[in-house]
Amino acid sequence: MEELRSNFIHDIIDEDLAQNPELKIHTRFPPEPNGYLHIGSAKAIWINAMTAKKYGGQFNLRYDDTNPSKEDNEYVESIYEDLMWLGCEPTGGVFYGSDYFDKCYEYAIKLIKDGKAYVCDLNAEQMREYRGTLTVPGKESPYRNRSVEENRDLFERMKNGEFPDGSKTLREKIDMASSNMNMRDPAIYRIVHISHHRQGNKWCIYPLYDYAHPIQDALEGISHSLCSIEFENHRPLYEWVIDNIGFEKKPKQREFARLNVTHTVMSKRYLRKLVEGKLVDGWDDPRMPTLCGLRRRGYTPASIFDFVARAGVAKAYSVVDYELLEHCIREELNATAERRIAILKPIKVVITNYPEDKVEYFDLPNNPSNPDAGTRKVAFTRELYIDADDFAEVPPPKFFRMKPDGEVRLMGAYIVKCNEIVKDENGNISEIRCTADLETGNGMPTDGRKVKGTIHWLSEKFAKDTTVMLYDFLFDIENTADIPEDKTYDDYLNKASVTKIENAKVEPALENANAGERFQFVRTGYFVKDTKHENTFNRIVGLKDSFPKAK
Repeated sequence: MEELRSNFIHDIIDEDLAQNPELKIHTRFPPEPNGYLHIGSAKAIWINAMTAKKYGGQFNLRYDDTNPSKEDNEYVESIYEDLMWLGCEPTGGVFYGSDYFDKCYEYAIKLIKDGKAYVCDLNAEQMREYRGTLTVPGKESPYRNRSVEENRDLFERMKNGEFPDGSKTLREKIDMASSNMNMRDPAIYRIVHISHHRQGNKWCIYPLYDYAHPIQDALEGISHSLCSIEFENHRPLYEWVIDNIGFEKKPKQREFARLNVTHTVMSKRYLRKLVEGKLVDGWDDPRMPTLCGLRRRGYTPASIFDFVARAGVAKAYSVVDYELLEHCIREELNATAERRIAILKPIKVVITNYPEDKVEYFDLPNNPSNPDAGTRKVAFTRELYIDADDFAEVPPPKFFRMKPDGEVRLMGAYIVKCNEIVKDENGNISEIRCTADLETGNGMPTDGRKVKGTIHWLSEKFAKDTTVMLYDFLFDIENTADIPEDKTYDDYLNKASVTKIENAKVEPALENANAGERFQFVRTGYFVKDTKHENTFNRIVGLKDSFPKAK
């Protein structure tokens, strides 16, 4: 894993260490198990895990399972799987927010006793009305001045299940006139009569995130709670909870900008809608921005973290071009992926001057940029396949591939000349007949003539059928944050986001490729053997890199 480059978060930590050299750096990643992790999650994981690693500290995984209505063990397992795939082992341990329910309740009683929390009977709509606006102060709840004894009794009865959902909340008593809306007596407990995925029916009151999270951080000894920028305005509340409960060791919350990527939606709610509506092939559909989707698409942990590192760690809002992610995986696979031949649009070629029963083998490099990768033998026979895109009956200017009466190099093998085009009754080309310069082998003509074009090919006899999936952006709008108010994400779903090619032709060696194994299909792009459907290859990214090298 690439080491985290210095940034403003590390400047903060360096200052803290200068003041307290004994400080042990301890970070955490606290996902809510209500969906699958996505590329944006990778940034939070990378920052927290690599910060802990840089300073010789520890990194926790803590499931924020305080909302039982949305949580599922499926998501718990997927989150851990994604973390381990990324190589970010939680060195400090794996925890659950629900592990701290007893402590959260105990601290809530303390706040009540100290006159800093009260039970409120306002419903959600009334609370919004009382809260005020950015320019109008809030109004105090009529229940704000209940006695300590009454609040304790009501809170105990809330816990015992005497009241229906939404009928009461426990609120912190802070300041209804605060300029920070989060400090206007926020609710810290709500009544939810739903079984919890780990706690069962033990509880029917659940703490809210802004209350539970700082408690969890403090109890785990987190030194720096590093989170995305939307929590910046919540920081005073985070610190209020820590101070008023009375923790001696105080974790420090600091925020960074979220990772926004072009042509991508990060909303778990919307991604779940796509899955449940069967608009995609599950959470791991290769078009999805989920980590399992990117994994199935063929992206590697190294390429994802390289992308996050290049995008940078800052506080300012920005949208990162998806082409940078493609550049990162393309750069990695150019150096590591073995080359194979695949013909996506096969058209038959007959070498008329080549013996019908002859089989010849040519050595082709597994990776031209890595001689240690060696070579492989590819069979050559009289009847071949080439890609239809490599032939033009009426060629445009400067077309150096196969054309009538033109010569072209078959990659690593003979130079051939197109002599005849055979068409079926519908006028479609059924085969192309050529003659080979059998004196050339894979060398140059002895008479000095120049042959500019080179195309890939496969023996018809030995080629194997496969299915190839070509993926494009899931959304055809660049910045999904710019969608007009009268439109939704649905309006910008890319109807051409996937193309399925059946009966593509590939080298025999690809027939035994392992699921998840990556290759460069020469002159075509980078592909991965699908992990879900047999005999299928998913395009990871094309060969052409349009991302500016200076970035």
